[in-house]
Amino acid sequence: MIRTLLFAAVAMVLGYTARGQAEELKVGIARDMPSVMVETADGPVEISRIQDQDHEITGDFAKTSRACPPFCIQPMTPAEGVTTIGELELIAMLKDPEALVVDSRTVDWFAGGSIPGAISLPYTQVGDRLSDLGCEPDFDGWDCTNARRVALFCNGLWCGQSPTAIRAMIAAGYPAERIFYYRGGMQSWRVLGLTVTGGEG
Repeated sequence: MIRTLLFAAVAMVLGYTARGQAEELKVGIARDMPSVMVETADGPVEISRIQDQDHEITGDFAKTSRACPPFCIQPMTPAEGVTTIGELELIAMLKDPEALVVDSRTVDWFAGGSIPGAISLPYTQVGDRLSDLGCEPDFDGWDCTNARRVALFCNGLWCGQSPTAIRAMIAAGYPAERIFYYRGGMQSWRVLGLTVTGGEG
């Protein structure tokens, strides 16, 4: 009798757990990626999508139109040799300990919410902080022989902060083939309901 009750209790708990996991997986990142864990300066963070299928973005990231200039639609590639990527490629770089993902927006934007695992390197400072990306100062400026693979992003398709940073990096000697541009930026990241740290999700 006790064994039967114990078996029923275990079966009920497993049933609830399986049901809970199935509900959690209704909105995954990709077919074989329901969520992903990435390392951040504050420890591991799980990136997933918002599970409420009626969720809508609001505020600045829901806007479709901003004055151009300065908020003009950015080209697909900000500079020759740079590779433009999407969310899945960005997530792969977040998981790669040899790569860096850079939020090139100003500090106030970064504080308002960013992609987990991204470092803050504002586009206004990138020319002075290439050592954060693996370059070393030399008499002529920077030696970027050991520059890391980096992905830069800003607020979205209309944001010029990361393209400006990318062009400044290349002008300072950073190899273009080691630079990746997440053109969709925070607007696309939020539209997909992906995890945001430091601010509203």
